[in-house]
Amino acid sequence: MSSIASPCKFTLVAVALLTASSVAHADTTLRVPVVSRTIFYLPAWTAEKQGFFKQEGLDVKIEVYDASEKIFHDLRAGTHQIGVASIESVIAESYQGGKLKIVAGLAKRPPHFIIAQPEIKTLADLKGKTIGVVSMHEGTTFFVADIARAGGFKLEDVKVEAVGGSPTRARLLKERKIDMGLQPYPLSYEAEAAGFSNLGAMAKLVPDYQFVSVMVDEGWARANRAVLAGFLKALRRGTEYMFAHPDESAELGAKELRTSPAFARRALDDTLSMDIISRDLSLTDASLRRVFSIMQQAGALSRETPFEPARFVDESYLAESRR
Repeated sequence: MSSIASPCKFTLVAVALLTASSVAHADTTLRVPVVSRTIFYLPAWTAEKQGFFKQEGLDVKIEVYDASEKIFHDLRAGTHQIGVASIESVIAESYQGGKLKIVAGLAKRPPHFIIAQPEIKTLADLKGKTIGVVSMHEGTTFFVADIARAGGFKLEDVKVEAVGGSPTRARLLKERKIDMGLQPYPLSYEAEAAGFSNLGAMAKLVPDYQFVSVMVDEGWARANRAVLAGFLKALRRGTEYMFAHPDESAELGAKELRTSPAFARRALDDTLSMDIISRDLSLTDASLRRVFSIMQQAGALSRETPFEPARFVDESYLAESRR
């Protein structure tokens, strides 16, 4: 008998290997926390509704938090696998041996408007007021200095309080416990409709800023490379579908963002016109450097800290998802 296998056997083996590879992460459950119900998480909800995650063999459970710090905690603890949140804490921790990595981008500009109490009409009027931010270590906190500079006063001239995510800031504005809070749309539209002042788009003051991104624990990612690549592929498809089907996406946005279809459609239009979302999930050097420099200005990183994105970014999974 010949020791050389027949072509038929080779074919069967090849098919078996391909099949095993394609279902290697079939029915894998992923718990994916996001910070709030805002527009830059709509690609994930779109991918979920359209079955893009399922097509990658993933059972994705999107969970809405109210702060990024808890997301980071749960990623480190291994109770959740992929987070979508702001990145400042990940960068800071990377210089102290932290193991969280940014693997893809989403919002490359801040999609917020400066929302204040009705009697506050200009940025200059914010001097001496109380400003609510998500935490003292990330996100909207670092924009307060830009607002102060544009308003002609110093950061020390306002009281900054860490109160939580956008829904909490919306509630505290209504309760008059804060004077201003940055609000992403559609929450900003709802605030305007309720009589609050809109003092302008934050993207005009900070045109490049890697705001919301996809992050993972480095150890988990290395052990689950195919799973992560599949997730990113589905998320990218969700992003493209969202823009390609605005009317349908507005309906889903109204449901997930807990707003009206009109506000959801307006949010999509603003996202497109202000070029908020990275449609290919890429990270830009300009947006990352802007985060880094603002953190240095705010004292979250020392002025001597070198900009070394390899410490906190790994785009190899995104590259793999495009193959």
